[in-house]
Amino acid sequence: MKKERIIRYIALLCRLLVGLTFSVSGYVKAIDPLGTQYKITDYLGALSLESLVPQWMTLMASLTVSTLEFCLGILLLVGIRRDIVTRLSAVFMCFMTLVTLWIFLFNPVSDCGCFGDAIRLTNGQTLAKNILLLVSTVFLWRRRDLVTPLLPHRYNWIVTNAVAVVVLGTSAWSLYDLPIVDFRPYKVGVNIRKSMEIPPGSPQPKLETYFILEKEGKRQEFTLENYPDSTWTFIDSRTVELSSGYVPPISDFAVTDRETGEDVTDGILGYKGYTYLLVCPRLEDADDSAFGEIDAIYENAMDKGWRFYCLTSSGEKGIENWRDITGARYDFLSADATVLKTMIRSNPGLILLKDGTILGKWSHNRLEKVLCN
Repeated sequence: MKKERIIRYIALLCRLLVGLTFSVSGYVKAIDPLGTQYKITDYLGALSLESLVPQWMTLMASLTVSTLEFCLGILLLVGIRRDIVTRLSAVFMCFMTLVTLWIFLFNPVSDCGCFGDAIRLTNGQTLAKNILLLVSTVFLWRRRDLVTPLLPHRYNWIVTNAVAVVVLGTSAWSLYDLPIVDFRPYKVGVNIRKSMEIPPGSPQPKLETYFILEKEGKRQEFTLENYPDSTWTFIDSRTVELSSGYVPPISDFAVTDRETGEDVTDGILGYKGYTYLLVCPRLEDADDSAFGEIDAIYENAMDKGWRFYCLTSSGEKGIENWRDITGARYDFLSADATVLKTMIRSNPGLILLKDGTILGKWSHNRLEKVLCN
């Protein structure tokens, strides 16, 4: 009896652990489906498969993962369809554990994206988490008889459909507008300049340089502490980060003038007036259906004496094509595509700045809200 009671407690603990983790992880991905799509693209890029998989497929993969994960988590907590839910959970964790083992060994990406931008884990932490979840899901599958339902059987279809509607509805709205919760550092109210500053006294990264030298056909590594005499010939060196220092929330925001190559970041963030930034990671992929609203916002900004720029990573060909399609008259500045995707989950998206502070963000589907203000 005592052993059986312990097993029941273990089953309950595993059920709560897996159910809550799947639910939170799945819903965070549903809140930001484009972020999950970008992470999947990063994985494909590490495998040199990015060009072979169209964007609609990576987006469908993003929606599938978030929906499956959230549904499995909620259904496991409620105890609905325990046979198929526990089996699918175990299979899902087998696959994800193999993926995280790969990223732990070869480090193709720095963050797995398990919890989107809400919670960042190292690759080692992710692997440990997934091993624990794998063990828990296998145990629940083997002892699925202990996953007792919390509701009568007749409510199964109601709960199942309601869960699917919630997660898919969240993803649909986030794709149409913007994520309902912004976990990224460029949220409304943030001052970009201050978010790039490193506070005085912050820990600095600790680096160690190793020098590879050769003598009489023998190669050996040295540090500054044991650097040998001049009879050794220098071959190469490598620098290893022993411990990371303080990293500001925003560390890679940079804007350059397309014509001169001059860094104009300070001019953008230090301007005391209002500045509209039309953010287009790639103009070749941007939705041009809202060009009428964009043009109206641009004209309104000019009438008020506000600034208006388009930030993009596209080259001259992409810019000229965009101008031909939309009749754009605003200036184009260059920025990194990954940074632009982080700034706003819309292509194009609109950001309003004043003295470096983000006052508003709008999807291209909601630009009428800007015109109404």
